[in-house]
Amino acid sequence: MTAYRSPLLGRPGAVEAEGLDRGVAAHYGDPLREQRALVRTPGTVVDLSQKGVVTVTGPDRLSWLTTLSSQVLTGLAPGGSAETLFLSVQGRIETAPHVVDDGTSTWLITEADETAPLVAWLESMRFALRVEVADRSGEWAVLGASAPVPALGDGPAWRDPWPGVAPGGWSYAALDGPHPGEERTWWEHLVPRAELDALTRELPLAGAWAAEALRIAAWRPRWGAETDERTIPHELDLLRTAVHLQKGCYKGQETVARVHNLGHPPRRLVLLDLDGSEHTLPSPGAEVLSGERTVGRVTSVQLHHEQGPIALAVLKRTADPEARLLVTDGEQRWAAAQQVVVQPDAGQVVGRQSGFLRGPRGERP
Repeated sequence: MTAYRSPLLGRPGAVEAEGLDRGVAAHYGDPLREQRALVRTPGTVVDLSQKGVVTVTGPDRLSWLTTLSSQVLTGLAPGGSAETLFLSVQGRIETAPHVVDDGTSTWLITEADETAPLVAWLESMRFALRVEVADRSGEWAVLGASAPVPALGDGPAWRDPWPGVAPGGWSYAALDGPHPGEERTWWEHLVPRAELDALTRELPLAGAWAAEALRIAAWRPRWGAETDERTIPHELDLLRTAVHLQKGCYKGQETVARVHNLGHPPRRLVLLDLDGSEHTLPSPGAEVLSGERTVGRVTSVQLHHEQGPIALAVLKRTADPEARLLVTDGEQRWAAAQQVVVQPDAGQVVGRQSGFLRGPRGERP
């Protein structure tokens, strides 16, 4: 998929994206209008056909995936959606597929760069179980939308569970009110790749920039953007949707439990409100400074139709949550105010009197 080029790049005004979204349109000439349409106009879709699609079939598929991953999938009903993580022995995120089951197959929607490693690893773990793994990326494409789109047919569709706290999950967010992710709903429809152009011919299109702006505003982490080779789930608030803390043994579980019990993830996700007077945006990877000290890096950045320039960044846990920050990218500088997403001391707190486990703000998960 590295050389993939979507047929929708032939639509008027299409400008190709870079990075994780290479091969599809960043926008079709008016990113902010497309962003508003994605929120307000039913049927507006985003071309995500650069993503990978993997199926797992066979009667053991859900129990097998449960034993390998951070989430309990055994009770996933036909049409049900979930998120899970496949971790290293050290608890670091290796892949983070979106999961939907149709009653006979479990569909895993992946970023293009994680698809082949995931398929290879799953194949190596089959043993004598009744499962079959297949890379279906050549047959199926993904279209994103803020609501179900009946015109796309009755193929599987994944509904993003964010920002709900799934059974067995835990919120690491610093909140004094509703989670900003509650303003965003997100669906990923699977459609036959050969019909991608025809199915979208009469539908309004929004580019990947529009989807990214809404994702960033919702504090929603993305594999390959907010993750690197050291990322553990706690740093991104992924215990909320992708980790079941009471499930049985799986690779990386020891790190997940230890960091959760201690309550000190080494890094933490923040949202940055950037100074918009420069009329430019920093690049992912730009340094974040507190005073003269580098405390982290920008991971995703976009211009939001209401909030202006915003970014997600991963900072050291020790970075002052009250500090004004500075983003540097070459010779350019942007002042940045941080919104804490993951609390510096997030994790499990034991109620002194009752003994039950409480969330980071003293609430039950």
